[in-house]
Amino acid sequence: MAFAVKNLSASYGDTRVLWDVSLEVGEGEVVALIGSNGAGKSTLLGAISGLVHIDAGSVQYGGRELAHQAPDQIVRAGVVQVPQGRRLFGSLTVRENLLMGAYLRDDKEVKADLERALELLPRLRERFEFLAGRLSGGEQQQVAIARALMARPKVLLIDEMSLGLAPVLVDQLLVIMEQIHKSGVTILMVEQDVQTALEFAQRAYVLETGRIILSGPSASLLNDPSVKKAYLGV
Repeated sequence: MAFAVKNLSASYGDTRVLWDVSLEVGEGEVVALIGSNGAGKSTLLGAISGLVHIDAGSVQYGGRELAHQAPDQIVRAGVVQVPQGRRLFGSLTVRENLLMGAYLRDDKEVKADLERALELLPRLRERFEFLAGRLSGGEQQQVAIARALMARPKVLLIDEMSLGLAPVLVDQLLVIMEQIHKSGVTILMVEQDVQTALEFAQRAYVLETGRIILSGPSASLLNDPSVKKAYLGV
């Protein structure tokens, strides 16, 4: 089933940030949302997640309208965000942070899902009882990803995964994201590292000053002269 944003406009108070944004992510796809700093990428993910006020338009998934729903209802629908800057509970342990990802669940599979997350991210097993606030940036990003997985996402929204991380750590995280994708999770990723985003995603949208200005297969956008000039320094 497709995840779709249609004609969405959003604001912070009286300040309009997004205008008439539409995009679609097919089931099982990896789609990137790229653009310069301040283009509105994180705002769009916030609007999808119920954290930013939507002025107009819709967010649809699984036959449900998610616009104007509370964040917990959006998570229950299977749309889960890995936020920019990790936003962990620094005074809680890795274990406690991961269990927070399952706070809406009352099924009997939480323990099994926790074990699967630790198998995918074995470094977290070593850090299981460490305070999250004392981990390295790369380790914290792994905790943020694992916490999102504990909510059993069908659509995973990833906001600036590479922010502040060394290239070798980003490469390691991309391997993990590929495994998550292969498990059947649909991915919409916001990424300021345009080269990385376009090499990982199948399709991409370009957002500038709150509007979608370009979209297409990632390979085509990598070779697009305007994308090369604006984002790749070519």
